Amino acid sequence: MSAVLRHFLSVPPSMRILFLTHSFNSLAQRLYADLAADGHTLSVEFDIADPVTEEAVALFRPDLVLAPFLKRPVPVAVWQAVPCLIVHPGIVGDRGPSALDWAIQEGAEEWGVTVLQAEAALDGGPVWASAAFAMRPAAKSSLYRREVTEAASRAVRQAIARFQSGSFVPVRPGNDAPGRERPLLRQAERAIDWQHDGSAAVLAKIRAADGFPGVMSELCGVPCRLFDAHPEGDPAAYGWNANNHADVAGRALARRHGAVLVGTRDGAVWIGHARRGAGGLPCAQAAEREEGGDIRERLKLPATLAIPEALALPEASLPSVWKVATPTWQDIAYEEAGAVGFLHFDFYNGAMGPDQCRRLTEALRFAAGRPTRVIVLLGGAEFWSNGIHLNLIEAADSPADASWAAINAMDDLAEALLTCTSHLTVAALQGNVGAGGAFLARAADRVWVRDGVIANPHYKNMGNLYGSEFWTYLLPPRVGAEGARRILAHRLPMSAGEAVACGFYDAVLAGDHAAFRVDVARRAAELAENGEGDGYVAALAAKAARRAADEAAKPLAAYRAEELAEMRRNFYGFDPSYHVARYHFVTKTPHSWTPRHLARHREPEAATSLPASPAFSELPA
Repeated sequence: MSAVLRHFLSVPPSMRILFLTHSFNSLAQRLYADLAADGHTLSVEFDIADPVTEEAVALFRPDLVLAPFLKRPVPVAVWQAVPCLIVHPGIVGDRGPSALDWAIQEGAEEWGVTVLQAEAALDGGPVWASAAFAMRPAAKSSLYRREVTEAASRAVRQAIARFQSGSFVPVRPGNDAPGRERPLLRQAERAIDWQHDGSAAVLAKIRAADGFPGVMSELCGVPCRLFDAHPEGDPAAYGWNANNHADVAGRALARRHGAVLVGTRDGAVWIGHARRGAGGLPCAQAAEREEGGDIRERLKLPATLAIPEALALPEASLPSVWKVATPTWQDIAYEEAGAVGFLHFDFYNGAMGPDQCRRLTEALRFAAGRPTRVIVLLGGAEFWSNGIHLNLIEAADSPADASWAAINAMDDLAEALLTCTSHLTVAALQGNVGAGGAFLARAADRVWVRDGVIANPHYKNMGNLYGSEFWTYLLPPRVGAEGARRILAHRLPMSAGEAVACGFYDAVLAGDHAAFRVDVARRAAELAENGEGDGYVAALAAKAARRAADEAAKPLAAYRAEELAEMRRNFYGFDPSYHVARYHFVTKTPHSWTPRHLARHREPEAATSLPASPAFSELPA
């Protein structure tokens, strides 16, 4: 009897599941949080080399291996001994490394996630579960963090339930499967023909390559890769018209807060980020050039920072912070509904540089001057905030000085939120949150979290950063000193439910994005009417009294000074851990080992915490 078959005969309700993954990305974190909540015992191993994977399996002795994000096949010795489920971001029958890229570029109306069993044929094993979703006109990274992640959560849980039942037999896709095998989508297929591609085609190509690898092109005559594209609803305002479209297609027209507007055959698109590089060179030459030289040529940066030549373009400033009616790229926007002001801010990957922090602080003060009662900080759909912008820091002449400027700008924003006594404030987390962004959210009076959001309220993974954003003031009163220590030392993703259960955040709301925003608007309107039980006026007075009492006991300036003293040591001290960790993070250096807080199987007690799976009698030593 094979080892795999024996799993079906005796599978415990709570299983040992080993995550085998290229990195602990947002999808892996979400699945980890979901399966931990389901009661499974989990450990993580990064896919570094076959012998390392085989050793991890031998140490942890899992009932199941789950691969949420791989770039190469599972070792034969592993999938022959232990059932291995692969999470593939494609419909049933789809095979190949560019599944979502092809779907976006070809304009698929529906896509899905398939959970299949690892076998010799890549992505060709029998299917345990699948889940479909409607495609949005959005970037690959956005679809991946929202629709793909939600579908993967449903499909993985269904696959595991079927696996535990012992009666389900996975089915290999037949010739009638909707998907097909497709090759890697290369730059030749991604290339933009600026004279012939309209805005929709340009957006689709850049969105299909967003995150990685970007689209090779030129900006202001400089070879680069393009990312983070957005439509412009009124290109005529920037000089485009039907008579000159051939002249402006592919030409940079204007800039705004780091983004560059580029003309197309039938309009214009905003390019938010770029990576300066050897755009038109053959692949081998491009790879050789990108390995060395200026670090800024290896980083994805705001377009005008990656391409300083764009700074000569006219600045296309918006008239105010108010949300404009015509669709355009606007990273900060404000709107009102009755007594509630909604402050939107959507920063690429949730990273906040000093300029973004300053502009958001100004927008918050603008909102606090409006005749409303409640301010809701909505953030972006994928990220609320991930704290300071590490790519900007790495690209600076002095990363230490850039780090210092960044953390002070974040602290200024947090302080403005903490001292806003004219309104009740709500941080509405529709997207993930991490590091300093997790504590910036806590500076609001209420934190409401969408079900499905993942929080990483810790700094230690970035070279043992101490952290600021007034966490020493905000966290202990809510969770206690020991609770604060556990949260900061935990270093694992926290689900919305966990964040509320431990007292860090206040309420979990609907998981669907549209339903979440409706729920937030309804609750905010009620808060503006009734405050927190005794009426709005009483609630606002109580807030002001608490702030005054806290300030008298220990001023915010003292908390800030103590935190920044520790941060100064991180930035300027003799221990380079933060600078080393930041460099490896932003340059995406391949992992050489799995951190111990993830690889529980490498702790001495892990091997005896649960009985081993029966498959291991057949796993090669």
